[in-house]
Amino acid sequence: MKLRFNKNYFIVSMLLFLSEIAIVAGFNKGFIRHTFGDFLVVILLYYFFKSFLKARAFQIAITSLCIAYVIEFLQATDFLKYLGLEQNKWAALVFGNSFSIQDLLAYTLGIAFVLFMERSTFFKKWFN
Repeated sequence: MKLRFNKNYFIVSMLLFLSEIAIVAGFNKGFIRHTFGDFLVVILLYYFFKSFLKARAFQIAITSLCIAYVIEFLQATDFLKYLGLEQNKWAALVFGNSFSIQDLLAYTLGIAFVLFMERSTFFKKWFN
């Protein structure tokens, strides 16, 4: 694994970040906010890491998925309270506050999508 900057991956990660902000601002509940947002957030993590690291797609994908899973499993605990952030609106927004198996499925499907895209011919031409 080497450090290097990839402008195309960074642009995609920033577009995904803006999409996540739009989802949070525009949807209080429902499929878009809770499921599609989780699907996108793991893709965002992947592209952000890929912006700065030259490593195999699978390694970065699994790392991104593990981070999402750890945060999701922490939601089953009082970790925000332990950190003194239980009243912090932004911490609750970023880390969430309730565990959901559906979220784990959305993360997994997001990473599967990323790995599929990484193998596509069009994708390889644009990003490499």
